Amino acid sequence: KPHVCRACGKAFKRTSHLERHRFTHAGRKPLGCPLCPRRFRDSGELAQHQRVHTGERPFPCPQCPLRFGERNTLQRHLR
Repeated sequence: KPHVCRACGKAFKRTSHLERHRFTHAGRKPLGCPLCPRRFRDSGELAQHQRVHTGERPFPCPQCPLRFGERNTLQRHLR
């Protein structure tokens, strides 16, 4: 059974995904980076942000030696 957001009508398969989505409407960002003032709505966003501080670049380009910290940056590079 899909779980539907009352604010925008978007449907989710899991209750946890709907709950995380609700933060978007509330502007709630409960997780703070321990190294800077930035805040995030979920642990995935926080983990992605922390690569800024660690320098980790887990997404290598298959066509050149460059590496990227975010998958979407790699995808943009490949276009």
